[in-house]
Amino acid sequence: MKLKDLETFVVGTPPGSWGGRYFIFVKLTTSNGIVGYGEVYAATVGPVAMTAVIEDMFDRHMKGENPHNIERMFRRAHSAGFSQRPDPTAMGAFSGLEIACWDIIGKALDRPVHMLLGGQTTDRLRAYSYIYPYPGQDHDPGTFFSHPEKLAESAVKMVEDGYTAVKFDPAGPYTIWGGHQPALYDLDRSEACCRAIREAVGNRADLLFGTHGQFTSSGAMRLARRIEAYDPLWFEEPCPPDNLLEFASVAAHTNVPIATGERLTTKYEFGQILRTGGASILQPALGRVGGILEAKKIAAMAEAFNAQMAPHLYAGPIEWAANIQLGACIPNLLMLETIETKFHAALINSGITLDRGHIIVPEGPGLGVELNEDLARANPYTGAQLHLEMQDQPYNYEKENWFAGG
Repeated sequence: MKLKDLETFVVGTPPGSWGGRYFIFVKLTTSNGIVGYGEVYAATVGPVAMTAVIEDMFDRHMKGENPHNIERMFRRAHSAGFSQRPDPTAMGAFSGLEIACWDIIGKALDRPVHMLLGGQTTDRLRAYSYIYPYPGQDHDPGTFFSHPEKLAESAVKMVEDGYTAVKFDPAGPYTIWGGHQPALYDLDRSEACCRAIREAVGNRADLLFGTHGQFTSSGAMRLARRIEAYDPLWFEEPCPPDNLLEFASVAAHTNVPIATGERLTTKYEFGQILRTGGASILQPALGRVGGILEAKKIAAMAEAFNAQMAPHLYAGPIEWAANIQLGACIPNLLMLETIETKFHAALINSGITLDRGHIIVPEGPGLGVELNEDLARANPYTGAQLHLEMQDQPYNYEKENWFAGG
């Protein structure tokens, strides 16, 4: 069995969906006709250029290879061009292809991926989601994500649906200019949102306080002091990921656990976070970090440091399926990020079951899902923007700067 053919899908997300402007899926076909799907979570370049990177990665390092040889292909990709450095673009391309290889392996052996990586640890995986506007409610997406009462209203609905953890990020926009000090607006609004949600859900759900690396270390410490009273389970990505040592500074000055990892790539960056005590909750995005096997290695490292795993998801449902396979076979899973939209479900023919805030571990071979190729082809991305884009203007302290969602 050899890897033979590649097809890439760049799928635009319709209004009402979440997870970025587009998803990048890959389809690998072997010499004996087995098909595997993966997802690339990398958008440092546009979709046309990213598709070219994926094709080059496949042709150069993987085509004609046995899909079982994950380690060999990873070393080729990681070392290409005399690099051996964490590269989010190259590793994003490899990650999606690697996930597809595991899907192929599982289908060839008629086993789910988690059964090939240590076996199943539990039947139900705890899930969480961002607090999104609920259908039928009077929520303006432009102000919803920074509005305490509206967030609390949706949080109650989520808890009623069975979720035991809810995430929100009211601390203002992120910019290309690196970390900044929070404005007093940010501090007051963040505290008000924590207070409103905590009062609304009581002890029925953990609060997951999200940021996007927008603060300096000292600014993040100021913010952490304001939200500590509401006992959030984590403070996500408090400062930019370009200086991993600073996470330890923030962690040392707050009682709120630090979570990070969405923008980190390979075990080498996560190893630095663990060695310095910068985070106790790791959030790898499997479509960027290096794939399923690399994430399994990171989980093993985290276990030795008494840290937990909470795989990140701001992408499509194939990455979600990969996260689930990882979560099902590791002992230190905290929870999995989840996005519930009709489009996500339709792209995998509703192949994943959510039961009151928990994911039922799939029993099917490979990832346990199949890409709806007709739907993917019917929704091509035709825009010019990247999957996510940061604000180009510096932070404005003269007025409130609300975050309008992903």
